[in-house]
Amino acid sequence: MRIKCVACDVLARPVYLAAAHSPHIVDVILQRFGLHVTPHQLREVLQEQIQDADTAGVYDAVVLAYGLCGKATHGLKAGSIPLVIPRAHDCITLFLGGRGRYEQAFAECPGTYWYVQDYIERGDTEDVSLSIGAYTAADGDALYGEYVEKYGEDNALYLMEVMRAWQAHYERAAFIDLGVGNKDDVMLRAQEDAQRRGWRFERLAGDMVLVRRLLTGDWDDDFLVVQPGQMIEMSGDDGVIRAG
Repeated sequence: MRIKCVACDVLARPVYLAAAHSPHIVDVILQRFGLHVTPHQLREVLQEQIQDADTAGVYDAVVLAYGLCGKATHGLKAGSIPLVIPRAHDCITLFLGGRGRYEQAFAECPGTYWYVQDYIERGDTEDVSLSIGAYTAADGDALYGEYVEKYGEDNALYLMEVMRAWQAHYERAAFIDLGVGNKDDVMLRAQEDAQRRGWRFERLAGDMVLVRRLLTGDWDDDFLVVQPGQMIEMSGDDGVIRAG
């Protein structure tokens, strides 16, 4: 089987590692992180990649190393080959290895900033925050502009204030360690960032099981397999997404 994997580059290291160990031929296409801040743009980019896989005519499936991601994957349509995506709200589920563990971590401390190696390493501009749970300065400007266009300036200002108020409630910085590559420097940067913000720092062991199974074709109930002509829909239940 030949698989086209489209992944957010916060998952670069685990996806490449899983692809190297897959029994299948896997072509990896990385998309720049931060696109989820404007979900419609991310949706357009992903749909183009799905269509390109159809045009190539060499793939047996397209897999997405994404979650629902602010409804960015809601509405994506499979072409002539199956489209596969984990049942996850966001990439934290993929880093922790499942929805159950993510729910447990959230219950223990809802106010958690999440840090991962690829995000910190690939945050190569001053506007990029270290945390995958954070909005950067550039992201905030883009989001504010979108809110103004949709809801007007007064409502946009209110929504941004609500977002800033929520961020003020963070109390824990959690670095998810997948055991891939040398992470000493990035973990130190995460610790320093947490100390500067006054949060306690914790290192959590990650689990690559979902990423690994996504690329080996082991698609059980933790994955949605969208058949040709169907589309991904948000389900609003424990399954997160469904085919429609």
